[in-house]
Amino acid sequence: MKRLTPKKLQRYLPFLLMLIGLLTCTFAFGDVGNQNRYSSGGGGYDGGDGDISGLIYFLIGLFSGDPNSISVAVIVAICLLYFWIKGKRAKKNNSDSSLINEQVQNQANSSTPFDNSAMVAAQIQAIDPAFSADKFIGFAREVFMTIQAAWTAKDWKPIRPFESEALFNQHKQQLDEYIRLGKTNVVEKIGIKHCSLHSFQQDGDKEVLVVWLNAVMRDYVIDDATKKVLESDPNRDWFMQYEMVFNRKAGVKTDPGRNGNAITNCPNCGAPTEITSSGQCPYCGSVVTNGEHDWVLTDIHSRN
Repeated sequence: MKRLTPKKLQRYLPFLLMLIGLLTCTFAFGDVGNQNRYSSGGGGYDGGDGDISGLIYFLIGLFSGDPNSISVAVIVAICLLYFWIKGKRAKKNNSDSSLINEQVQNQANSSTPFDNSAMVAAQIQAIDPAFSADKFIGFAREVFMTIQAAWTAKDWKPIRPFESEALFNQHKQQLDEYIRLGKTNVVEKIGIKHCSLHSFQQDGDKEVLVVWLNAVMRDYVIDDATKKVLESDPNRDWFMQYEMVFNRKAGVKTDPGRNGNAITNCPNCGAPTEITSSGQCPYCGSVVTNGEHDWVLTDIHSRN
């Protein structure tokens, strides 16, 4: 025989309430010929205030064995049981989420990869003396956070200066699908646990720099109209390990006069960066995000 768990009981409670309601209606219709049993007589309460008379009716009926009041009492008891079980489940879910989040944090703290930044920086500085590992790591972190914020806001324009045309179009297509479905993939409460240079290589006419980044975050999907959570749990943390791949044209040097690696002005005409969806400067038409002038993100994927 299958055991009736609280979860199953909660599932069946609406049907029990419906059944009791039907029984209550049956008993109430059976009493139509004697509705004033508690208000008849010259000195009795004549129903001037329906709330008080109803309460008296219920209390007397409860102790006198009246079926109508007993049914109401059963409904109240079932409602209380329903909300008690719901509260217990919510408390258990919160407790489970807290335990999972603690485990996730422990995993994140113990999964720090070997930091290869010093060796990679030395390789790059041999051909580009002005390159700074610290500045580039800061740039990579900025790109990652901008990607997550743009993804949640469903506005990919802020990330355009950082991505190659191919990667931008791929991400925009994915984002457009969420917009079409009326959903939002919320990524929030992001904590970057580790970010370092992993490897560098010269590949023909381009240079490839790989960054490893670990982060803990909340990641779930909601319905735009109802705000109902459709996927995952907004109270649960996730530990993610990413590989970010940056490219630039071989021979390009770091501009020592620029703060960081973000392209804030067109390298060709000097106009403020307002890059179009094709990665072009709207003033002179030159393509800015193809690695000809600086590093651009060409790939980001999970290492999990």
